[in-house]
Amino acid sequence: MFASVLFQVIMNILLLGSGGRECALAWKLSQSSHLHNLWIAPGNAGTAQYGINVAIPENDFEAIRQLVIDNDINMIVVGPEAPLAAGIVDFFKKEPAISHIGIIGPSEQGAMLESSKDFAKGFMLRNNIPTAGYKTFTIADISAAHDFIDSMHPPYVLKADGLAQGKGVIICDNADEAKQTLAEMLENKKFGKASERVVIEEFLRGIELSVFVLTDGVNYLLLPAAKDYKRIGDGDTGPNTGGMGAVSPVNFADEVFMKKVEERILKPTILGIQKENIDYKGFIFFGLMNCNGDPYVIEYNVRLGDPETEAIIPRIENDFVEMFQKTLSGKLHEVRIEISEKYAVTVILASGGYPGDYEKGFEINGFDKAKEALIFHAGTKKSDTGSILTNGGRVMAVTALGETLELCREYVYNEIEKIHFQGVYYRKDIGKDLLQFQPLE
Repeated sequence: MFASVLFQVIMNILLLGSGGRECALAWKLSQSSHLHNLWIAPGNAGTAQYGINVAIPENDFEAIRQLVIDNDINMIVVGPEAPLAAGIVDFFKKEPAISHIGIIGPSEQGAMLESSKDFAKGFMLRNNIPTAGYKTFTIADISAAHDFIDSMHPPYVLKADGLAQGKGVIICDNADEAKQTLAEMLENKKFGKASERVVIEEFLRGIELSVFVLTDGVNYLLLPAAKDYKRIGDGDTGPNTGGMGAVSPVNFADEVFMKKVEERILKPTILGIQKENIDYKGFIFFGLMNCNGDPYVIEYNVRLGDPETEAIIPRIENDFVEMFQKTLSGKLHEVRIEISEKYAVTVILASGGYPGDYEKGFEINGFDKAKEALIFHAGTKKSDTGSILTNGGRVMAVTALGETLELCREYVYNEIEKIHFQGVYYRKDIGKDLLQFQPLE
């Protein structure tokens, strides 16, 4: 039954999530000749252009189960990490009525590569994958944690073990600051349950990039790499955010560097997944640091990144439904990835005050005039009168494609000038730092 469901010519698909990543996925899925109907739960004002939004939270598994049954849905694509960490794949596999539904995403055990920093670091050590040295501590070990900090050289990286909405990593410049931050995380529960355990690790110096694969647990496809921009301010200043922009491809990730990534990181990760009997059919996001030409893993995510998705998906020319079918049937080796040679630059339009307090509910105007860019909605909703309103911190992702990075930057910022809402904020320097590097051959 499973194989016959997978290889229907046209499929009913449910996409879970409500951000810019999901809008980009919905846009791409809607182009497939294999798609019949697309549902998005809960979606946003942008995803409604490509399918049917359903007001169901992405973590309400019982409601999702009923939606799947009622609408003869054949496949679920999970956008964010929370449903995966909560075990949606395991939930569906345990129920006979829905166990045949293919899900793009790992099991709860596989999701621990993201949901537990300690598990991920242990996995890397067991599989000889290069990463920063570390130790994990609880409140009972705080004295030993202080000793560990004193044995290290600054700066210090402290990570909440669990999911903390991208805000659980703090870099401290001196030992006193690190010990105070540790107390806030362990004793004052700065990140709630997520910081009941804290990973303290060495600081890696270099330049970051994001590498993505789609895997069926044995085979994998290497997707375009990207560089994202986490800080709120130009010049990488101010607090971390969910991401203020992204660029793909990454000029400094040349063929020599990417060969090291494949041999030292990607292949050992997939082999480790097999060796540890982890059920994994979906995306892996490798947050990497290029340290003088050698790659190190900063973190794993078990889904596509945001806003990197909005930069890499427009460069992938394959039919996504077909790729997902092959993933679920264990035949990903039959797919040849097709990637455009064009550059993509994505800039996030955010609400004023983000990532701190911000207001929402402001009307967004002009985005329909930005014809030379792709507009992926994130924190948006439709009003009763049909206008589009701001509904989150990161409101929209604007993506432009071009033959060079310089042209991309020019296109995207020209189009952004057409879009208006009260308090709109965006970085003006996305991709500017990469202009110093030679274009990839």
